[in-house]
Amino acid sequence: MIKLAGLGKVALESNFKKLDKPYKLNFAITYWCQSRCMTCNIWQFKPKGELSIDEIRTFAKKNTSFKWIELTGGEPFLRPDIVEIAKAFYENSKGLYILTMPTNSLCSHDLIVRRIKEMLDIGIPKIAITISLDGYRELHDKIRGVPGNYDRAITTFKKLHDLQKDYKNLYFVFGYTMSGYNEGQFQRTFDAVKNDIPYIKYKDFHMNLGQISSNYYGNSNLDMLAKRKSVADELETIISKRERGFGIIPRIEDTFLKKLAEYVRTDSMPMKSKSLDASLFLDSFGNIFPSIMWDQKVGNVRDIGYDLKNVWHGELANSIRDAIDNGKEPKQWTSCEAYQSITGNITSLIK
Repeated sequence: MIKLAGLGKVALESNFKKLDKPYKLNFAITYWCQSRCMTCNIWQFKPKGELSIDEIRTFAKKNTSFKWIELTGGEPFLRPDIVEIAKAFYENSKGLYILTMPTNSLCSHDLIVRRIKEMLDIGIPKIAITISLDGYRELHDKIRGVPGNYDRAITTFKKLHDLQKDYKNLYFVFGYTMSGYNEGQFQRTFDAVKNDIPYIKYKDFHMNLGQISSNYYGNSNLDMLAKRKSVADELETIISKRERGFGIIPRIEDTFLKKLAEYVRTDSMPMKSKSLDASLFLDSFGNIFPSIMWDQKVGNVRDIGYDLKNVWHGELANSIRDAIDNGKEPKQWTSCEAYQSITGNITSLIK
């Protein structure tokens, strides 16, 4: 509870001032990926020179303000040292409350469950896993480009459900990415999953929107949404069916979804961004960006002694913040950045 209070305190402070240090780190620990997604080109990368575990440990030791860390990819569980990465941040960011990770479920189920269990045993107060699932069996396998991927995602969910009986600090959901490839297919997907997992609920799905990013997804050549209005309508229908949650986290998720529908419908940012203030995006090569959607490089940790303070208040970083304040940041609404925008605009939770 103390660490949750610490996260809440700094999130509240971000409503009234620019923070001296970021509290959220979005970190792509690898670009290796077994998927062949239609919505993303990361799988086409053949990365070389990614940050080593020793470099990550050095970065963690020199940057200790993180309360929330997202380890993403590629497929994060392809890094054999993922537990050591989590441990490095836990041992150095004393206020770390939550660690979040997605998975495509294509690694061995035994490996995924074992790695998650090892991370839970470290002592991190909350670990949240998002299991990618973009459609019913045939549709998901088509979008992800891997036969059998749907069944692997279902099995991952069931195994984490079993693991949760012993670890109350484990949270997990399906991550459903909406795009032109699965437009109007959520209800059919939910019904299919309900057939495989009878206890599933609408709140067990986290809704994402397929978006464009040259510095992360490498998909600037794609058109994600064919019919924005129909996607917004579908989102609003899903929102109306979701079970009501209690507490601040469900409230933030509810606000995220409502603003996501607004973003799709209006094609404009729902609220002021907190990029390069509350958070940053670090890629697997050490490049620092304001967000996963903005190809505006701030620097590289290898060039600054792995210490963010050497660029965080520099001329370039400040000029980027001015651009953000003036509405020049590329339009986006992803959970990686949206949650800290919501808690940094607290009145959005009161409405």
